[in-house]
Amino acid sequence: MAGTLSPATRERIRAASDIVDIIGSYLPLKKAGANFVALCPFHKEKTPSFNVNPHRQIFHCFGCHKGGDVFTFVKEYENIGFMDAVRRLAERAKIPLEFDQTPGEQQSRHIKDQLLQLHEQITQRWQNALLNEASGQIARDYLVKRGVSPEAVKLFRLGYAPDAWDDTVNWAKSKSHDLELVEKAGLIIRKSGDQRAADVSSAEPSEIISSASGTLAARYYDRFRGRLMFPICDEQGRVIGFSGRVLSGDEKTAKYVNSPETPIFTKSRVFFGLDKSKRAILDAGFAIVCEGQLDLIACFMAGVQNVVAPQGTAFTADHARIIKRYVDEVVLCFDSDEAGQNAAVRSLDHLLASGLAVRVAVVPAPHDPDSFIKANGGEAFRKLVEGAEGFFDYYLNRLCKLNDANSDKGRNAILRGMAEAVHKTGNLVLIDTYAQKTALRLGVLPEAVRAEFKKIPAAKTVPGESETEPAAESEMSRPSTQEFWLLKLLLLHDDLVAWTALHLDVNWISHLLVRQIVVQRLAAQTNETWQSLAAFLDECESAEMRALVTEAVAEDRKLPNPDRQLADVVTFLRNQFLDRQIAVSIQRASLRETSEADRMELLRQQQELRQQKRAPLK
Repeated sequence: MAGTLSPATRERIRAASDIVDIIGSYLPLKKAGANFVALCPFHKEKTPSFNVNPHRQIFHCFGCHKGGDVFTFVKEYENIGFMDAVRRLAERAKIPLEFDQTPGEQQSRHIKDQLLQLHEQITQRWQNALLNEASGQIARDYLVKRGVSPEAVKLFRLGYAPDAWDDTVNWAKSKSHDLELVEKAGLIIRKSGDQRAADVSSAEPSEIISSASGTLAARYYDRFRGRLMFPICDEQGRVIGFSGRVLSGDEKTAKYVNSPETPIFTKSRVFFGLDKSKRAILDAGFAIVCEGQLDLIACFMAGVQNVVAPQGTAFTADHARIIKRYVDEVVLCFDSDEAGQNAAVRSLDHLLASGLAVRVAVVPAPHDPDSFIKANGGEAFRKLVEGAEGFFDYYLNRLCKLNDANSDKGRNAILRGMAEAVHKTGNLVLIDTYAQKTALRLGVLPEAVRAEFKKIPAAKTVPGESETEPAAESEMSRPSTQEFWLLKLLLLHDDLVAWTALHLDVNWISHLLVRQIVVQRLAAQTNETWQSLAAFLDECESAEMRALVTEAVAEDRKLPNPDRQLADVVTFLRNQFLDRQIAVSIQRASLRETSEADRMELLRQQQELRQQKRAPLK
C-alpha cells in the first residue's frame, strides 16, 4: 500500500480496536482471572496456553511463544501484510486512513474501491437471480443435478447471470453506475468506432446506447449471459472477479468465461476458495490443489477444507509463492484425464522453485474430485489424499505407463524424463534415490542409471526464481530467570525504569534480545518517548523480540516488593558479570606464557573485582 501511516492514526486505530473484542471475533475466549485464554490458533494444543491481556492490550502463547498487539494478531491470523491488517482494523472501526499519497495514487485507490463495491453489488444481484427469478430455474436444476447443496450455494455466494445481452447493462444504468467503470470491471463489453457499421445489423436492439445528442456513441453488451456465476474473492473475502459456467448445450460456446484482468483482479495471483480455506490449510499443514470450482466446493462441503483452485489459468510461480506463505507442502489432485495429469506435471517447476514439497493424489478414472466424492464420500477422498505419493514416485509410474519399458525408445524416454525431473530439485540424495528406483523399474543396475542421469544436464531454474533458499532462522536461546525477571519488572513497572537507568550497566546482560529490549526501554525513558506497551511493540525489530516482550508481561499479576526484587536482580546480574571476568582473569593467569608481571597484575584485578562484588550498587 502506498503512503505512510502517521503514528497518530495508528494509535487511533489501536485505541478503537480492543484486543479482546478483536480476538474474540476469531476465537472463543474464556475469562481467567484478569486475562482471557483460548486454544492457540497458531499451533495445535489440547490445553489453552494462548493468553490475552486486556490491560496491556497484548496476546501471548506460552506454547509456541507467538505474541504481539492487535495489529500483530490480525496480521498473523489472516496471514496478510501489516498494512493490510491496519486497513482491516481501520475499516472495522470506521476510521479513514490518512496517507501522504500522490493524486495518482489516491485516484487509483478510489477506482479500486469503486470496483470492489460494484463487484459486491452485482454478486448480490446474481444471487437473487439464482434464488428467486424464473430465469434462474436452469441454474437451480443444474445445481441439483450436480449435487450442490443450498448451504454450499449460500457459502460460496453462487449466482446466475440471466441469458440476455443487456441484463447487466440495464442493471448498471438503473443503479446510476458509470458504464465505463462497469466495462473496466469486466462485466460488460463495448463495441464502438469502426466496428459499428459492421455490427449494427447483428446486434441486439438493447446493445445500442445513444449519446446525449442522439447519435450512436457506443454499444455495450453483457460479458456473462446465461451462466452459473462463481464469485472469485481475494484473501480478505472481497469479490474481485467472476467465473461463469455455461448451462446450455451449445458446443460453440466456451464452457467457462472468466473476468478479464482488472485493477483488482490478476488471475495468475488468485486462488478460488482461499479466503475460506486458508485457516484449514494452516491447521492441516498442507494445501490440496484441484482444478475447478465445483471440485473445490465438493471437497470443502465434504469436510476436506484445506483446498484451493487456480483461477482460469495454469499453475503459476505467483500461485506457488502464495501457498508458500501458508505451508511447505502441496498435494496436487487434478482430474484423472490426460489433460489433468499433464497439468499436474507442468506445476512441478514452480512448486520446486518455491521450496514446496509435492505429492500427487490420483483420482481413479473416470472421476474428478467432485464426482469421486459424490460416489464414494468425503472420508474416502480424505484417505485418497492422505495416501498421496511423492511427486517423483507418481511421475515414475506415469512415465512407465506412457512408455514401453521393454523397448529401447521407451527406456530412454523414462530415463530422460526422470533425470530431467529430479535434477530440478538440486538434491543429490533425491537424485540418487530415484536413480535406484528407476533402475529397479527398468530391471538394470543402479550404477548404469546413475551414469545416464549424470549425462542429462541439470534443468534450468524457473525464470525469475531465486536459485538459493533463504537460510533457516536459528532458534534464540532462552534468557536466564534473572534476565527474564528484569524484563518483567521494567515492562510492568514504569516507576522503576529511572532507578534502573542509574544503576544497571546493560553489559551485565548476556542475552542479546533481552539486552536489546532493555536498551530500547531505557532509551524511551531517557528521551521521554514512552507511550504504552503496545506502542513499544511497534518499535521491536523482530517477531522474537515481540514474543519475549509479550511473554514477560502476559501474566500481569501483582508482584510483591517490585523495587526490592529489581535491586536483587540487578545485583545478581552485576555479580554474575564480575564472576565471568574473574574466571577469565584466573584462566589467563594460569597460562604458561603469561609473564610474572602480568600474572601479578591479573591477581590485583581479581582482588578488585571481588571487592566490587561485595560493594552495594552505586
